[in-house]
Amino acid sequence: MYLKLKIVLILFLVFSATNISAQQDPQYTNYMFNTLSVNSAYAGSRGHFSVTALHRTQWVGIDGAPQTQSLTIESPIGRNLGLGVALVHDKLGPSRETYLDANLSYTIRLNNKSRLSFGLKAGGRLLNVDLFDGFQTNPDVASINNKFLPTVGAGLYWRNEKTYFGVSVPNFLTDKHFDRDSFSSDNFDVSAERLHYFVIGGKVFDLSSTIKFKPAFLGKFVVGAPAIVDLSANFMFYDKLRLGVAYRWDDSFSGLIGLQIGPKLLLGYAYDLTTTRLGDFNSGTHEIMLRFELLTKEKQLKSPRFF
Repeated sequence: MYLKLKIVLILFLVFSATNISAQQDPQYTNYMFNTLSVNSAYAGSRGHFSVTALHRTQWVGIDGAPQTQSLTIESPIGRNLGLGVALVHDKLGPSRETYLDANLSYTIRLNNKSRLSFGLKAGGRLLNVDLFDGFQTNPDVASINNKFLPTVGAGLYWRNEKTYFGVSVPNFLTDKHFDRDSFSSDNFDVSAERLHYFVIGGKVFDLSSTIKFKPAFLGKFVVGAPAIVDLSANFMFYDKLRLGVAYRWDDSFSGLIGLQIGPKLLLGYAYDLTTTRLGDFNSGTHEIMLRFELLTKEKQLKSPRFF
């Protein structure tokens, strides 16, 4: 009984003390390497078949804290078309959500150096909320089993050899879902989904023949909630080693490392250190990323893409 009360108290502090309670979609520290998860127009932009897998364990040491796994597969399927599939499983307290989306992009050449892509996303997710004894305190709220929620989104993505910028809305539909805002010690609720707007951007600078520097940002805007901004700075050495730092506004600092294991495989890791009161109850957040790319002989002769 004491353990259950302690869990509920900690979860109450988590979701009443941090602005993450207003962020309904999963978040990633390696967002700059997982762009398809937030912008459908990115599909196929790398120019070859690419698979990215990511696992995120957030706020280690807190029972019921978020855990997210994502798998994205993308490839060009024609001269101007790209196709991508994203599978995401998100766990938070008593809720489980599984997302499956197909992304289609169409790219136009603006000039010899830049391109603009238009993206559409369609799919859905399954929502389960299991209000077991450790969480359920409101007898009027029932569990949810395999509720299907459709997803329709869109995005724009502009890029040249060194710079990129994109805007997107992952889901235009406002249906019912498990509400993170109501995840407290005395209530669980299901409420309307809020529109999410994402803005991404970054630029690569050649500091020398062996060192590249890329600052990047991700802005997440939700109707009726404070904006969340991620800032990052990554260096790539000898086209092999990637080191970086990141900051999530009023939430955490992060360290990132990546290793290019041959021309086809990239391994990445990120660690988040919470800067809010929540830091007293957890030992940080861990995120592991693995990317596999099926390169042609022509592509293997070029430097690894930094975005």
